[in-house]
Amino acid sequence: MYIFTIVREVIATPALLVGLVTLAGLLLQKKPFAYIVKGTVTAVVGFILLSAGSDFLQNGALKDFGVLFAYDFHIQGVIPNMEAIASLGIAQYASEVSAVMLLGMIANLIMARLGPFPYIFLTGHHTLYMACLLTVVLHGGGISGWRVILGSALVLGLFMAMMPAVAQKEMKKITGEDKIAFGHFSTIGCVAAARIARLATGKKQHKDTEDIRFSSKVSFMRDSTVGIFIVMTAVFLVEAGIAAARTDLAALDISYGAGGGQNWVIYAMIQGAQFSAAIYIILSGVRLIVGEIVPAFKGIAKKLVPHAKPAVDCPIVFSYAPNGVMIGFLMSFLGGIVTMAALMGINAWYGTRLVPVIVPGVVAHFFCGASAGVFSNAEGGVKGCMIGSFVHGILISVLALAVMPVLGTLHLSGTSFSDADFCIAGIVFGNLASVLPDDGIFPLCVCCFFVPIVWEQVKRRQKM
Repeated sequence: MYIFTIVREVIATPALLVGLVTLAGLLLQKKPFAYIVKGTVTAVVGFILLSAGSDFLQNGALKDFGVLFAYDFHIQGVIPNMEAIASLGIAQYASEVSAVMLLGMIANLIMARLGPFPYIFLTGHHTLYMACLLTVVLHGGGISGWRVILGSALVLGLFMAMMPAVAQKEMKKITGEDKIAFGHFSTIGCVAAARIARLATGKKQHKDTEDIRFSSKVSFMRDSTVGIFIVMTAVFLVEAGIAAARTDLAALDISYGAGGGQNWVIYAMIQGAQFSAAIYIILSGVRLIVGEIVPAFKGIAKKLVPHAKPAVDCPIVFSYAPNGVMIGFLMSFLGGIVTMAALMGINAWYGTRLVPVIVPGVVAHFFCGASAGVFSNAEGGVKGCMIGSFVHGILISVLALAVMPVLGTLHLSGTSFSDADFCIAGIVFGNLASVLPDDGIFPLCVCCFFVPIVWEQVKRRQKM
Protein backbone atom coordinates (compact mmCIF):
# COMPACT_ATOMS: atom_id res chain seq x y z
CA MET A 1 0.00 0.00 0.00
CA TYR A 2 2.91 2.35 0.76
CA ILE A 3 4.46 1.71 -2.66
CA PHE A 4 1.04 2.09 -4.31
CA THR A 5 0.57 5.44 -2.56
CA ILE A 6 3.96 6.69 -3.78
CA VAL A 7 3.22 5.57 -7.36
CA ARG A 8 -0.23 7.19 -7.25
CA GLU A 9 1.24 10.47 -5.99
CA VAL A 10 3.93 10.48 -8.69
CA ILE A 11 1.29 9.91 -11.37
CA ALA A 12 -0.94 12.59 -9.84
CA THR A 13 1.90 15.15 -9.83
CA PRO A 14 2.09 16.65 -13.34
CA ALA A 15 5.75 17.73 -13.14
CA LEU A 16 6.88 14.26 -12.02
CA LEU A 17 4.65 12.62 -14.62
CA VAL A 18 6.25 14.67 -17.40
CA GLY A 19 9.68 13.86 -15.96
CA LEU A 20 8.80 10.16 -15.80
CA VAL A 21 7.71 10.16 -19.44
CA THR A 22 10.89 11.98 -20.46
CA LEU A 23 13.01 9.52 -18.44
CA ALA A 24 11.28 6.51 -20.00
CA GLY A 25 11.75 7.91 -23.52
CA LEU A 26 15.45 8.59 -23.01
CA LEU A 27 16.04 5.18 -21.44
CA LEU A 28 14.29 3.45 -24.33
CA GLN A 29 16.57 5.35 -26.72
CA LYS A 30 19.61 4.22 -24.66
CA LYS A 31 20.93 7.74 -24.31
CA PRO A 32 24.08 8.40 -22.22
CA PHE A 33 23.55 8.72 -18.45
CA ALA A 34 24.47 12.43 -18.38
CA TYR A 35 22.00 13.15 -21.20
CA ILE A 36 19.23 11.24 -19.39
CA VAL A 37 19.76 13.18 -16.16
CA LYS A 38 19.89 16.53 -17.95
CA GLY A 39 16.81 15.85 -20.06
CA THR A 40 14.69 14.51 -17.20
CA VAL A 41 15.57 17.30 -14.78
CA THR A 42 15.07 19.98 -17.45
CA ALA A 43 11.59 18.63 -18.26
CA VAL A 44 10.62 18.59 -14.57
CA VAL A 45 12.00 22.09 -13.99
CA GLY A 46 10.23 23.32 -17.13
CA PHE A 47 6.89 22.05 -15.90
CA ILE A 48 7.50 23.51 -12.44
CA LEU A 49 8.26 26.82 -14.15
CA LEU A 50 5.05 26.58 -16.18
CA SER A 51 3.04 25.68 -13.06
CA ALA A 52 4.66 28.46 -11.04
CA GLY A 53 3.73 30.99 -13.69
CA SER A 54 0.16 29.66 -13.85
CA ASP A 55 -0.19 29.73 -10.04
CA PHE A 56 1.33 33.20 -9.84
CA LEU A 57 -1.14 34.42 -12.43
CA GLN A 58 -4.17 32.59 -11.03
CA ASN A 59 -3.61 33.58 -7.38
CA GLY A 60 -2.43 37.09 -8.14
CA ALA A 61 -3.51 39.25 -11.06
CA LEU A 62 -6.38 37.01 -12.25
CA LYS A 63 -7.79 36.70 -8.73
CA ASP A 64 -7.68 40.46 -8.20
CA PHE A 65 -9.21 41.00 -11.64
CA GLY A 66 -12.22 38.86 -10.64
CA VAL A 67 -12.62 40.51 -7.23
CA LEU A 68 -12.54 44.02 -8.70
CA PHE A 69 -14.93 43.06 -11.50
CA ALA A 70 -17.49 41.64 -9.05
CA TYR A 71 -17.19 44.69 -6.78
CA ASP A 72 -17.32 47.30 -9.54
CA PHE A 73 -20.45 45.88 -11.15
CA HIS A 74 -22.26 44.33 -8.13
CA ILE A 75 -22.34 40.89 -9.77
CA GLN A 76 -23.27 37.73 -7.87
CA GLY A 77 -24.01 34.32 -9.34
CA VAL A 78 -22.42 31.01 -10.31
CA ILE A 79 -18.70 31.37 -11.05
CA PRO A 80 -17.37 28.39 -13.08
CA ASN A 81 -14.05 27.26 -11.63
CA MET A 82 -12.42 23.89 -12.26
CA GLU A 83 -10.41 23.75 -9.05
CA ALA A 84 -13.37 24.66 -6.84
CA ILE A 85 -15.93 22.25 -8.31
CA ALA A 86 -13.41 19.39 -8.66
CA SER A 87 -12.28 19.74 -5.03
CA LEU A 88 -15.89 19.24 -3.90
CA GLY A 89 -16.30 16.13 -6.03
CA ILE A 90 -12.96 14.68 -4.97
CA ALA A 91 -13.82 15.24 -1.30
CA GLN A 92 -17.05 13.30 -1.81
CA TYR A 93 -15.62 10.40 -3.87
CA ALA A 94 -11.88 10.50 -3.09
CA SER A 95 -10.97 6.81 -3.40
CA GLU A 96 -13.11 6.24 -6.49
CA VAL A 97 -11.72 9.30 -8.28
CA SER A 98 -8.15 8.15 -7.57
CA ALA A 99 -8.88 4.68 -8.95
CA VAL A 100 -10.57 6.15 -12.03
CA MET A 101 -7.58 8.41 -12.71
CA LEU A 102 -5.05 5.57 -12.48
CA LEU A 103 -7.09 3.14 -14.59
CA GLY A 104 -7.92 5.93 -17.04
CA MET A 105 -4.24 6.55 -17.72
CA ILE A 106 -3.76 2.85 -18.42
CA ALA A 107 -6.80 2.95 -20.71
CA ASN A 108 -5.22 5.92 -22.52
CA LEU A 109 -2.11 3.84 -23.27
CA ILE A 110 -4.25 0.95 -24.52
CA MET A 111 -6.28 3.25 -26.78
CA ALA A 112 -3.14 4.94 -28.09
CA ARG A 113 -1.54 1.54 -28.83
CA LEU A 114 -4.49 -0.33 -30.29
CA GLY A 115 -7.03 2.32 -31.27
CA PRO A 116 -7.16 5.06 -33.90
CA PHE A 117 -5.93 7.87 -31.60
CA PRO A 118 -2.14 7.62 -31.00
CA TYR A 119 -1.92 10.36 -28.35
CA ILE A 120 -0.77 10.17 -24.74
CA PHE A 121 -2.37 12.81 -22.51
CA LEU A 122 0.14 14.35 -20.08
CA THR A 123 -1.89 17.05 -18.33
CA GLY A 124 -2.27 15.44 -14.92
CA HIS A 125 -4.62 17.91 -13.24
CA HIS A 126 -7.10 17.75 -16.12
CA THR A 127 -6.99 13.96 -15.97
CA LEU A 128 -7.91 14.22 -12.29
CA TYR A 129 -10.72 16.71 -12.93
CA MET A 130 -12.25 14.60 -15.73
CA ALA A 131 -12.06 11.53 -13.50
CA CYS A 132 -13.95 13.54 -10.89
CA LEU A 133 -16.62 14.70 -13.34
CA LEU A 134 -17.29 11.23 -14.75
CA THR A 135 -17.45 9.69 -11.27
CA VAL A 136 -19.95 12.34 -10.15
CA VAL A 137 -22.27 12.09 -13.17
CA LEU A 138 -22.28 8.27 -13.24
CA HIS A 139 -23.09 8.21 -9.53
CA GLY A 140 -25.88 10.67 -10.29
CA GLY A 141 -27.22 8.16 -12.81
CA GLY A 142 -27.78 5.60 -10.07
CA ILE A 143 -24.88 3.18 -10.59
CA SER A 144 -22.22 2.48 -7.99
CA GLY A 145 -19.31 0.26 -7.01
CA TRP A 146 -16.88 -1.14 -9.55
CA ARG A 147 -19.15 -0.22 -12.47
CA VAL A 148 -18.66 3.48 -11.74
CA ILE A 149 -14.88 3.06 -11.51
CA LEU A 150 -14.46 0.92 -14.63
CA GLY A 151 -17.02 2.79 -16.72
CA SER A 152 -15.55 6.18 -15.82
CA ALA A 153 -11.98 4.96 -16.41
CA LEU A 154 -12.78 3.66 -19.89
CA VAL A 155 -14.47 6.90 -20.91
CA LEU A 156 -11.59 8.87 -19.40
CA GLY A 157 -9.04 6.85 -21.39
CA LEU A 158 -11.06 7.43 -24.56
CA PHE A 159 -11.23 11.19 -23.97
CA MET A 160 -7.52 11.39 -23.15
CA ALA A 161 -6.64 9.87 -26.54
CA MET A 162 -9.48 11.28 -28.66
CA MET A 163 -9.50 14.97 -27.69
CA PRO A 164 -5.90 15.63 -28.84
CA ALA A 165 -6.83 13.95 -32.15
CA VAL A 166 -9.77 16.36 -32.55
CA ALA A 167 -7.44 19.36 -32.25
CA GLN A 168 -4.48 18.03 -34.21
CA LYS A 169 -5.44 19.56 -37.55
CA GLU A 170 -5.37 23.03 -35.98
CA MET A 171 -2.24 22.18 -33.98
CA LYS A 172 -0.38 21.47 -37.23
CA LYS A 173 -1.28 24.93 -38.47
CA ILE A 174 -0.28 26.55 -35.19
CA THR A 175 3.06 24.79 -34.71
CA GLY A 176 3.94 24.14 -38.35
CA GLU A 177 4.69 20.48 -37.59
CA ASP A 178 3.11 17.28 -36.33
CA LYS A 179 5.23 16.48 -33.28
CA ILE A 180 3.14 17.65 -30.34
CA ALA A 181 -0.57 17.68 -29.47
CA PHE A 182 -3.01 19.76 -27.42
CA GLY A 183 -3.61 18.05 -24.06
CA HIS A 184 -6.26 20.19 -22.41
CA PHE A 185 -9.97 19.49 -21.96
CA SER A 186 -10.98 22.76 -23.57
CA THR A 187 -10.47 21.18 -26.98
CA ILE A 188 -14.01 21.38 -28.35
CA GLY A 189 -14.26 25.05 -27.40
CA CYS A 190 -10.94 25.88 -29.07
CA VAL A 191 -11.71 23.89 -32.22
CA ALA A 192 -15.20 25.43 -32.41
CA ALA A 193 -13.64 28.90 -32.13
CA ALA A 194 -11.21 28.04 -34.95
CA ARG A 195 -13.98 26.75 -37.22
CA ILE A 196 -16.10 29.85 -36.55
CA ALA A 197 -13.08 32.03 -37.32
CA ARG A 198 -12.68 30.25 -40.65
CA LEU A 199 -16.37 30.66 -41.52
CA ALA A 200 -16.34 34.32 -40.56
CA THR A 201 -13.26 35.24 -42.57
CA GLY A 202 -13.31 32.86 -45.54
CA LYS A 203 -10.34 31.17 -47.16
CA LYS A 204 -8.35 34.25 -48.20
CA GLN A 205 -5.05 35.27 -46.64
CA HIS A 206 -5.44 36.75 -43.18
CA LYS A 207 -3.39 39.22 -41.21
CA ASP A 208 -1.84 37.23 -38.39
CA THR A 209 -2.07 38.63 -34.86
CA GLU A 210 1.72 38.50 -34.71
CA ASP A 211 1.97 40.64 -37.85
CA ILE A 212 0.18 43.61 -36.28
CA ARG A 213 2.22 46.60 -37.39
CA PHE A 214 3.17 49.33 -34.96
CA SER A 215 4.62 52.68 -35.97
CA SER A 216 8.24 53.39 -35.06
CA LYS A 217 7.04 55.54 -32.16
CA VAL A 218 5.38 52.53 -30.49
CA SER A 219 7.71 49.82 -31.79
CA PHE A 220 8.12 48.62 -28.19
CA MET A 221 4.63 47.06 -28.52
CA ARG A 222 6.17 44.37 -30.75
CA ASP A 223 7.68 42.87 -27.62
CA SER A 224 4.95 40.63 -26.17
CA THR A 225 6.11 41.22 -22.59
CA VAL A 226 5.81 45.00 -23.00
CA GLY A 227 2.53 44.74 -24.89
CA ILE A 228 0.90 42.53 -22.26
CA PHE A 229 2.08 44.89 -19.51
CA ILE A 230 0.56 47.94 -21.21
CA VAL A 231 -2.77 46.28 -22.04
CA MET A 232 -3.30 44.75 -18.59
CA THR A 233 -2.15 47.89 -16.78
CA ALA A 234 -4.82 49.81 -18.71
CA VAL A 235 -7.45 47.22 -17.78
CA PHE A 236 -6.49 47.37 -14.10
CA LEU A 237 -6.46 51.17 -14.17
CA VAL A 238 -10.12 51.11 -15.21
CA GLU A 239 -11.13 48.45 -12.66
CA ALA A 240 -9.12 49.86 -9.76
CA GLY A 241 -10.18 53.41 -10.59
CA ILE A 242 -13.88 52.53 -10.39
CA ALA A 243 -13.35 50.67 -7.10
CA ALA A 244 -11.19 53.41 -5.59
CA ALA A 245 -13.88 55.98 -6.31
CA ARG A 246 -16.27 54.00 -4.10
CA THR A 247 -14.15 52.61 -1.28
CA ASP A 248 -10.69 52.07 0.17
CA LEU A 249 -9.09 49.35 -1.95
CA ALA A 250 -7.42 47.90 1.15
CA ALA A 251 -10.90 46.75 2.27
CA LEU A 252 -11.18 44.41 -0.72
CA ASP A 253 -9.76 40.90 -0.92
CA ILE A 254 -6.92 41.83 -3.26
CA SER A 255 -3.12 41.82 -3.04
CA TYR A 256 -3.13 45.52 -2.26
CA GLY A 257 0.43 46.42 -1.27
CA ALA A 258 2.60 44.47 1.17
CA GLY A 259 2.65 47.36 3.64
CA GLY A 260 -1.09 47.90 3.96
CA GLY A 261 -2.04 49.91 0.92
CA GLN A 262 -0.77 51.98 -1.98
CA ASN A 263 -2.06 54.43 -4.56
CA TRP A 264 -4.50 52.75 -6.96
CA VAL A 265 -2.51 53.87 -10.00
CA ILE A 266 0.65 52.25 -8.61
CA TYR A 267 -1.40 49.16 -7.74
CA ALA A 268 -2.66 48.90 -11.35
CA MET A 269 0.87 49.20 -12.72
CA ILE A 270 2.16 46.48 -10.38
CA GLN A 271 -0.70 44.16 -11.38
CA GLY A 272 0.05 44.75 -15.05
CA ALA A 273 3.70 43.96 -14.43
CA GLN A 274 2.83 40.79 -12.48
CA PHE A 275 0.50 39.63 -15.25
CA SER A 276 3.24 40.16 -17.85
CA ALA A 277 5.84 38.45 -15.65
CA ALA A 278 3.58 35.42 -15.16
CA ILE A 279 3.13 35.03 -18.92
CA TYR A 280 6.90 35.31 -19.40
CA ILE A 281 7.45 32.55 -16.80
CA ILE A 282 4.84 30.31 -18.45
CA LEU A 283 6.41 30.72 -21.90
CA SER A 284 9.88 29.97 -20.48
CA GLY A 285 8.58 26.76 -18.95
CA VAL A 286 6.90 25.78 -22.23
CA ARG A 287 10.16 26.18 -24.13
CA LEU A 288 12.00 23.92 -21.66
CA ILE A 289 9.30 21.23 -21.78
CA VAL A 290 9.03 21.16 -25.56
CA GLY A 291 12.80 21.12 -25.94
CA GLU A 292 13.09 17.92 -23.89
CA ILE A 293 9.85 15.95 -24.04
CA VAL A 294 9.40 15.89 -27.82
CA PRO A 295 12.79 14.29 -28.58
CA ALA A 296 12.47 11.95 -25.57
CA PHE A 297 8.98 10.87 -26.60
CA LYS A 298 10.36 9.29 -29.75
CA GLY A 299 11.66 6.43 -27.59
CA ILE A 300 8.20 5.70 -26.18
CA ALA A 301 6.62 5.95 -29.61
CA LYS A 302 9.06 3.49 -31.15
CA LYS A 303 8.97 0.92 -28.34
CA LEU A 304 5.53 1.08 -26.75
CA VAL A 305 3.07 3.14 -28.80
CA PRO A 306 4.09 3.49 -32.46
CA HIS A 307 3.68 7.01 -33.85
CA ALA A 308 2.33 8.31 -30.52
CA LYS A 309 2.50 12.03 -29.81
CA PRO A 310 2.59 13.75 -26.40
CA ALA A 311 -0.46 15.88 -25.58
CA VAL A 312 0.64 18.75 -23.33
CA ASP A 313 -1.16 21.47 -21.32
CA CYS A 314 -2.69 24.48 -23.12
CA PRO A 315 0.14 27.00 -22.50
CA ILE A 316 2.07 24.92 -25.02
CA VAL A 317 0.43 27.05 -27.76
CA PHE A 318 0.95 30.45 -26.13
CA SER A 319 4.43 31.04 -27.53
CA TYR A 320 3.16 30.70 -31.12
CA ALA A 321 0.88 33.75 -30.91
CA PRO A 322 1.38 35.93 -27.80
CA ASN A 323 -0.80 38.68 -29.26
CA GLY A 324 -3.48 36.10 -29.99
CA VAL A 325 -3.30 35.06 -26.33
CA MET A 326 -4.22 38.54 -25.12
CA ILE A 327 -6.90 39.12 -27.77
CA GLY A 328 -8.36 35.68 -27.06
CA PHE A 329 -8.55 36.30 -23.32
CA LEU A 330 -10.18 39.72 -23.60
CA MET A 331 -12.69 38.71 -26.30
CA SER A 332 -13.61 35.47 -24.53
CA PHE A 333 -14.17 37.41 -21.32
CA LEU A 334 -16.33 39.88 -23.24
CA GLY A 335 -18.38 36.95 -24.55
CA GLY A 336 -18.84 35.79 -20.95
CA ILE A 337 -20.02 39.27 -19.94
CA VAL A 338 -22.56 39.35 -22.79
CA THR A 339 -23.91 35.94 -21.76
CA MET A 340 -24.13 37.04 -18.14
CA ALA A 341 -26.08 40.15 -19.17
CA ALA A 342 -28.43 38.01 -21.27
CA LEU A 343 -29.13 35.66 -18.34
CA MET A 344 -29.76 38.63 -16.04
CA GLY A 345 -32.12 40.04 -18.67
CA ILE A 346 -34.06 36.76 -18.83
CA ASN A 347 -34.51 36.76 -15.06
CA ALA A 348 -35.56 40.41 -15.09
CA TRP A 349 -38.07 39.74 -17.89
CA TYR A 350 -39.76 36.95 -15.94
CA GLY A 351 -39.42 38.74 -12.60
CA THR A 352 -37.85 35.70 -10.94
CA ARG A 353 -34.54 33.79 -10.80
CA LEU A 354 -35.50 31.54 -13.70
CA VAL A 355 -31.93 30.57 -14.56
CA PRO A 356 -28.66 30.83 -12.63
CA VAL A 357 -26.49 33.75 -13.70
CA ILE A 358 -23.10 32.55 -14.95
CA VAL A 359 -20.47 35.10 -13.92
CA PRO A 360 -17.35 34.99 -16.16
CA GLY A 361 -14.63 32.99 -14.43
CA VAL A 362 -11.40 34.85 -15.14
CA VAL A 363 -9.20 31.73 -14.94
CA ALA A 364 -11.30 29.80 -17.46
CA HIS A 365 -11.57 32.73 -19.85
CA PHE A 366 -7.84 33.35 -19.66
CA PHE A 367 -6.44 29.84 -20.18
CA CYS A 368 -9.22 28.54 -22.45
CA GLY A 369 -9.93 31.88 -24.12
CA ALA A 370 -6.24 32.51 -24.77
CA SER A 371 -5.93 29.04 -26.33
CA ALA A 372 -9.04 29.70 -28.41
CA GLY A 373 -7.39 32.94 -29.54
CA VAL A 374 -4.33 31.08 -30.80
CA PHE A 375 -6.51 28.47 -32.55
CA SER A 376 -8.74 31.15 -34.11
CA ASN A 377 -5.75 33.15 -35.28
CA ALA A 378 -4.40 30.11 -37.11
CA GLU A 379 -7.63 29.91 -39.11
CA GLY A 380 -8.74 33.53 -39.45
CA GLY A 381 -6.00 35.94 -38.41
CA VAL A 382 -6.81 39.00 -36.31
CA LYS A 383 -10.48 39.21 -37.31
CA GLY A 384 -10.99 35.48 -36.84
CA CYS A 385 -9.23 35.62 -33.47
CA MET A 386 -11.63 38.29 -32.23
CA ILE A 387 -14.79 36.60 -33.52
CA GLY A 388 -13.83 33.05 -32.61
CA SER A 389 -12.72 33.96 -29.08
CA PHE A 390 -15.88 36.01 -28.48
CA VAL A 391 -18.08 33.08 -29.48
CA HIS A 392 -15.91 30.80 -27.34
CA GLY A 393 -16.69 32.97 -24.31
CA ILE A 394 -20.42 32.61 -24.97
CA LEU A 395 -20.07 28.87 -25.56
CA ILE A 396 -18.30 27.98 -22.32
CA SER A 397 -20.72 30.14 -20.33
CA VAL A 398 -23.76 28.37 -21.82
CA LEU A 399 -22.16 24.94 -21.35
CA ALA A 400 -21.33 25.72 -17.70
CA LEU A 401 -25.04 26.46 -17.21
CA ALA A 402 -26.22 23.37 -19.11
CA VAL A 403 -24.03 20.93 -17.15
CA MET A 404 -25.28 22.04 -13.72
CA PRO A 405 -28.42 19.82 -13.56
CA VAL A 406 -26.36 16.61 -13.83
CA LEU A 407 -23.92 17.53 -11.04
CA GLY A 408 -26.22 16.45 -8.20
CA THR A 409 -25.58 18.29 -4.95
CA LEU A 410 -22.42 19.90 -6.37
CA HIS A 411 -24.45 22.39 -8.41
CA LEU A 412 -25.65 24.01 -5.19
CA SER A 413 -22.12 25.17 -4.33
CA GLY A 414 -22.16 28.37 -6.41
CA THR A 415 -19.68 27.06 -8.97
CA SER A 416 -19.61 24.73 -11.97
CA PHE A 417 -17.26 23.07 -14.44
CA SER A 418 -15.97 25.64 -16.90
CA ASP A 419 -13.96 24.11 -19.76
CA ALA A 420 -15.89 22.88 -22.79
CA ASP A 421 -14.93 19.17 -22.81
CA PHE A 422 -15.87 18.69 -19.16
CA CYS A 423 -19.25 20.29 -19.69
CA ILE A 424 -20.03 18.30 -22.84
CA ALA A 425 -18.91 15.02 -21.23
CA GLY A 426 -21.09 15.79 -18.22
CA ILE A 427 -24.13 16.76 -20.29
CA VAL A 428 -23.92 13.67 -22.53
CA PHE A 429 -23.07 10.96 -20.00
CA GLY A 430 -25.01 12.55 -17.14
CA ASN A 431 -28.24 12.70 -19.11
CA LEU A 432 -27.73 9.25 -20.61
CA ALA A 433 -27.10 7.81 -17.15
CA SER A 434 -30.36 9.29 -15.91
CA VAL A 435 -32.55 7.98 -18.77
CA LEU A 436 -31.04 4.56 -19.54
CA PRO A 437 -32.65 1.76 -17.48
CA ASP A 438 -30.91 -0.82 -15.29
CA ASP A 439 -27.34 0.44 -15.29
CA GLY A 440 -27.48 0.84 -19.06
CA ILE A 441 -24.80 3.53 -18.99
CA PHE A 442 -22.12 1.01 -17.99
CA PRO A 443 -22.28 -1.16 -21.16
CA LEU A 444 -22.44 2.07 -23.17
CA CYS A 445 -19.15 3.23 -21.56
CA VAL A 446 -17.57 -0.15 -22.40
CA CYS A 447 -18.76 0.09 -26.02
CA CYS A 448 -17.48 3.67 -26.36
CA PHE A 449 -14.01 2.46 -25.45
CA PHE A 450 -13.77 -0.86 -27.29
CA VAL A 451 -15.65 -0.11 -30.54
CA PRO A 452 -12.93 2.29 -31.84
CA ILE A 453 -10.24 -0.27 -30.96
CA VAL A 454 -12.05 -3.12 -32.74
CA TRP A 455 -12.70 -0.90 -35.76
CA GLU A 456 -9.04 0.13 -35.94
CA GLN A 457 -7.81 -3.45 -35.63
CA VAL A 458 -10.13 -4.57 -38.44
CA LYS A 459 -8.82 -1.77 -40.67
CA ARG A 460 -5.22 -2.76 -39.92
CA ARG A 461 -5.88 -6.40 -40.76
CA GLN A 462 -7.50 -5.43 -44.06
CA LYS A 463 -4.39 -3.50 -45.03
CA MET A 464 -2.08 -6.44 -44.30
